[in-house]
Amino acid sequence: MRAENSATAPTSIAVPGTLSRVVRASPDGRPADAEVRDTAAGDRGSARPEQPDPRTGTLLAALGVTAFSLTFPATAWGLEGFGPWSLVAVRSVLAALVAGGCLLALRVPLPGRRHWAGLAVVAAGVVLGFPLLTTLALETSTTAHAAVVVGLLPLTTALFSALRVGTRPSRTFWVAAYAGAAVVIAFTVQQSGGALSSADAYLFGALLICAAGYTEGGRLARVMPGWQVIGWALVMCLPLTVPAAAIALSYEPVRLTAHSVTGLLWVAVGSQFLGLVVWYRGMAAIGIPKASQLQLAQPLLTLVWSVLLLGERVTPAAPLTAAAVLVCIAVTQRARG
Repeated sequence: MRAENSATAPTSIAVPGTLSRVVRASPDGRPADAEVRDTAAGDRGSARPEQPDPRTGTLLAALGVTAFSLTFPATAWGLEGFGPWSLVAVRSVLAALVAGGCLLALRVPLPGRRHWAGLAVVAAGVVLGFPLLTTLALETSTTAHAAVVVGLLPLTTALFSALRVGTRPSRTFWVAAYAGAAVVIAFTVQQSGGALSSADAYLFGALLICAAGYTEGGRLARVMPGWQVIGWALVMCLPLTVPAAAIALSYEPVRLTAHSVTGLLWVAVGSQFLGLVVWYRGMAAIGIPKASQLQLAQPLLTLVWSVLLLGERVTPAAPLTAAAVLVCIAVTQRARG
């Protein structure tokens, strides 16, 4: 009978923004089991996004690397008209305004509470830590020397990934990763004359904190769109970056030039937001370790931009290093992670 069949149908009791309890009744009318589902408004915005295919994911990650490769030259331009603290704070505020505008326009709900800790790690590593430490380093270091950080970043990110999300790349992957990192380090150190500067403490600190932010962002991009990951991380920092920008601008002189404004806009919109949007989406599609190895090409791209935009000189070793790095990237992309 239809009345008897209705006894086995799930009954849902939902309260908006809290928990819904789904109770399955047994044929005699008593509850047989229960399932509690989180239907908070914030979790609706954290639905697992549809991921692109591996080829598209590789392309997106490569676009992110290209955007990041311009960060150091753009920062050098920005430092021509802004102090280091002003540049970092203002870039974060501008990027947060762009990201927040997108979140509001698309009416994206707040992320679930279980994602807040991860977003805080992304904010600390990618929004605040890495930009601040590298900007301070670039006050006394050349972009070629600072590229040592980027050369080590893929390997460090893969290590953080193995610890955080339990990835276990193959032995071939690790051999190629170590080889690529060694080639990039040797090249960048040779470019800087083999001397270590006082900026190294900033650079190595930036390396560690950025790897943590990349790893956590890549993990979150598997359950929410990548642009929302960096968007919410930027917005979370506004209570810190707005007063920091006001204080820094009142103490550090500002000289608006074509270079300083262009550099500021690029690090704010290109590197801090758009670059991370495609980077996190690509990382979610092909995996954190493989995506991180694409960054082995970033120091060489940075050196190319340094020649074209800053007039720095590059030795003839650059083409040989580029070829070696591309071989390492090809091996890591084919190795099973």
